[in-house]
Amino acid sequence: MAMRTESTSSSTIEHGEYPVTERPARSPTHPGELLREIIAEGLRLPIAQAARQLGVSRMTLHRVLRGEQAVTPEMALRLGKLCGNGPELWLRMQMARDLWRLERSMRAELARIPTHRAASGTDRGGG
Repeated sequence: MAMRTESTSSSTIEHGEYPVTERPARSPTHPGELLREIIAEGLRLPIAQAARQLGVSRMTLHRVLRGEQAVTPEMALRLGKLCGNGPELWLRMQMARDLWRLERSMRAELARIPTHRAASGTDRGGG
């Protein structure tokens, strides 16, 4: 598996095994949008029943489904169990969205921070 690398000054970004040539122009999908489809069409569960099975309030689930609340690691574990696909998908989707939004809101601040590259090789100056 390829190592995850990112650089806002570079045109190539690798996420796992899938290189991405540039950041998307639009915000990545909130995981709640996918979850809404899975619950309604795939699992055919009413929201109240899905919330009970997840062990969360209906209001909490509704906020996630509307994209008003981020998917936390705890919620990702719950969703991964309910949907049978593990927590990683939900966390990756949330992380992609959070990074996209933060990169834009912090663009000027990040531009003032220099980028340093670690020296290559195995000698780290130790004995």
